Amino acid sequence: MKLNFPKLLFLALAFPGALAQDLPGWRLTWADEFNLPPGSPVDRSKWNVETGGWGNGNSELQYYTDSTLNAVHDGRNLAITALEQRLPGLRCWYGPCRYTSARLNTRGKFEQQYGRFEARIKLPRGQGLWPAFWLLGNNIGTVSWPLCGEIDVMENIGREPRTVHGTIHGPGYSGGAGIGKPYTLPADFAEAFHVFALEWEPEELRWYVDGQLYQTRTPADLPEGARWVFDRPFFLILNLAVGGAWPGMPDATTRFPQRMLVDYVRVYQREGR
Repeated sequence: MKLNFPKLLFLALAFPGALAQDLPGWRLTWADEFNLPPGSPVDRSKWNVETGGWGNGNSELQYYTDSTLNAVHDGRNLAITALEQRLPGLRCWYGPCRYTSARLNTRGKFEQQYGRFEARIKLPRGQGLWPAFWLLGNNIGTVSWPLCGEIDVMENIGREPRTVHGTIHGPGYSGGAGIGKPYTLPADFAEAFHVFALEWEPEELRWYVDGQLYQTRTPADLPEGARWVFDRPFFLILNLAVGGAWPGMPDATTRFPQRMLVDYVRVYQREGR
């Protein structure tokens, strides 16, 4: 029986983790199903685990660690956990660190130009939290940001529990001038898992939530004279930040620990490409 894309999407939502295979018109090129035994650390053959408390240019408050307290398989998902804790010897840009969390990337292990990039995620909740699934150009080491390009497949800030954002950043359209659009649900994203996807083709980017297309970007959307930099391989990033200029500080309503649960990440390439 040949299944069409809507049928496959329905099955993926109804039976999570069951479809690590090609989709109509797309060939699976990379995936992590996060199905290792409970307590297993991040699969280092697929992911780099970043460490440090440098603020990432956003005045973030967390220290990223390589501890299973912050990133671990729970038997069904990858759990990225933000903790309010002060560990001896951990210093952040502002002094002794007050929070820990995790940030993973595939730089040098998996990078791809064009394709479908998809993750099924249940978001945390709380003021000052900033979960994200995003991509960076693999030339960041030579040209730096934002010349390398950044594609945010999904970002959420805690004060907007029903809204996610898809954004592109490049030379002349970065930071607060990034080009994007929000997508809002009638219920909090922390209530259930949702599928966040980006379809990236030459000179076109399309964003989806649970199969619903909500944004398309092309070079025509750039400021006059700006350069489209989404024409080379990018690598993947998953992280849960705490604080920063955009989400703001945690406050008395924020409860820790908070977890970003990732059921899978899958990447596809157009058939014939």
